[in-house]
Amino acid sequence: MTAWILLPVSLSAFSITGIWTVYAMAVMNRHVCPVENWSYNESCSPDPAEQGGPKTCCTLDDVPLISKCGTYPPESCLFSLIGNMGAFMVALICLLRYGQLLEQNRHSWVNTTALITGCTNAAGLVVVGNFQVDHAKSLHYVGAGVAFPAGLLFVSLHCALSYHGAATRLDLAVAYLRSVLAVIAFVTLVLSGVFFVHESSQQQHVHPPQLHPREHCHDLKSGEGGWPGLRSTPPHICVYFVPKTV
Repeated sequence: MTAWILLPVSLSAFSITGIWTVYAMAVMNRHVCPVENWSYNESCSPDPAEQGGPKTCCTLDDVPLISKCGTYPPESCLFSLIGNMGAFMVALICLLRYGQLLEQNRHSWVNTTALITGCTNAAGLVVVGNFQVDHAKSLHYVGAGVAFPAGLLFVSLHCALSYHGAATRLDLAVAYLRSVLAVIAFVTLVLSGVFFVHESSQQQHVHPPQLHPREHCHDLKSGEGGWPGLRSTPPHICVYFVPKTV
């Protein structure tokens, strides 16, 4: 079972590298602005003479959120591929982990529930990857609302399983590591929800001329998980298939 650690490591490497590639494609195709840009205008007039390279005039629609970067082709194709492949790998890891615990005679409703929540997370990722935010916003947000809480519940349940079955110091160390990653995942998920609600409230109650571009841009980036690597599942599952651990 030790060799299976390559699967979750590959998931993390594939998803993080893929998301940054999607971002680079979106910037070069002038669909979003670079992350280092903090100057946003209410509107921009097209400049026919400006060709190639990143945008120089940006509006709030050009903020490089992960979902926004994967909205338009050709980067939307890669974004969907990442979502589908990532979901498949997550589901496979969940099944392998479930079987690993069964081999250790760890039959419990917690293990079964963890399998269900992990597969639910994978299903949500499929929806997120295939329904782009600018074309099917409701479905995209439903997918995200299913995937990320389900992923957090999955890692939390495995923290409990790790502590319950810890028999050696290495087992306990892995349990501590999983718990730390689960806490980080919980904090980032809560902050994402808070900033998302705050950003939505601003859009509903503040007139456009009163918006401060820098503040609004910051809220958007924080609110929808706009930075690659913030989400929780891949780092946590990297410590699943550790030899002789639970």
